[in-house]
Amino acid sequence: MSSRPHVRVPASPAKAPQATPAAALAAPNTPAAVTPMGWMHTARFLTTAAQLHHLPAMDTPEIAFVGRSNAGKSTCINTLTQKKQLAFASKKPGRTQHINLFALGKQGITDAVLADLPGYGYAAVAKMDKLRWQQVMANYLVSRDNLTGIVMMCDPRHGLTELDDILLEVIRPRVEEGLKFLIILTKADKLTRAEQAKALSIARLQAGGGEVKLFSALKKQGVDEVAQLLWDWTHPAGGAAVPAPSTEPPEEEPEALDE
Repeated sequence: MSSRPHVRVPASPAKAPQATPAAALAAPNTPAAVTPMGWMHTARFLTTAAQLHHLPAMDTPEIAFVGRSNAGKSTCINTLTQKKQLAFASKKPGRTQHINLFALGKQGITDAVLADLPGYGYAAVAKMDKLRWQQVMANYLVSRDNLTGIVMMCDPRHGLTELDDILLEVIRPRVEEGLKFLIILTKADKLTRAEQAKALSIARLQAGGGEVKLFSALKKQGVDEVAQLLWDWTHPAGGAAVPAPSTEPPEEEPEALDE
């Protein structure tokens, strides 16, 4: 019998061990890192008060939103929190005359509070009501112990008004002592790039050391940047927030939108 030639079968190459996914290495039940926008989306109604002394005393960082009636304050809050009806906008500007507090923080833990103050400057409100609310707002801005920052809304097409200037004078001593301050130029989509740049320059001169941001609820311009700033104000130690990428205005000059 003829013998068959011996054929050597090559050994199969050893498989390299697969890398274990990073998620599998994480400790069980480890919460995902918080993003400033995700944090803003936890906003929920806390309480409302018609008088300063009716507000609960708190030690949680609080950020107040102020601005002239119809400057876009409610729209800004609702856009940041992704809750369309969180901040109430009256059909008659100037008629919303309560301080509304909204809690921020996941799983029932409040780590910051947003305060929506009444809009000011509309003639539809009786003179005595105007004076009373101006006093309530001034007292709040001067004496609220846990107030960490103030966000002022401004329609850049009109600029800061006389009432805005008065409010700036009221808060100036606290800003000089370290109170955070931001001017948001709302409705930025109604301006060309050149007009946006001009509005920014003017507002920065008037901000008295505060910051200025362009904002458009329609185009979502400035939303991530403002959320990041508010997170930084209320979490000075850093926390576990993952910053969102910065969004720059488009290269081309956008057309101003109609009213």
